[in-house]
Amino acid sequence: MDLLDIMLKRRSVRKYTDEEIPKEKLNKILQAGLLAPTSRNLKPCNFLVIENKEALKKISKSKAFGASFVKDANKAIAVIANSEISDTWIEDSSIALAFMHLMAAEQDVGSCWIQIHLRKSKLGKSSEDLVRDILGIDDYFRIVGILALGIEDGHMEAYSLDDIDKEKVHYLL
Repeated sequence: MDLLDIMLKRRSVRKYTDEEIPKEKLNKILQAGLLAPTSRNLKPCNFLVIENKEALKKISKSKAFGASFVKDANKAIAVIANSEISDTWIEDSSIALAFMHLMAAEQDVGSCWIQIHLRKSKLGKSSEDLVRDILGIDDYFRIVGILALGIEDGHMEAYSLDDIDKEKVHYLL
């Protein structure tokens, strides 16, 4: 399968079975994150694999909306970036999340990106602060997002090249 096929196959999966993700597949997903390029190769990102069901449940309530499915995920990976190492931690984290999202699709593991940075809980508290407390990490670690993982319950059809809006491409001649 080439990269374009993986991109077409990739979907945001929010419904998972109880099946365990094989360790080899999880390792490949983590390798994709570790291989992601970073500004000036400073590598500010760390990857915290969350297997604790109570932590997943708490994370599912860390946003006003858009995270409830995390409680049903088999695992999640929080990309935590040391903001003291790099001022491009947002971009670096986003690239790592995207690489892992694509590798999860290639490995037939369902995944969905949960935006944490600049989001709030139902009570108005910063989602990033809540998640930092849940995970017990220091303030200099910033959290752009978390990738929920699980074996897909059901099947979502792949995208088609017919689905893309070619009108969004412009040329400066």
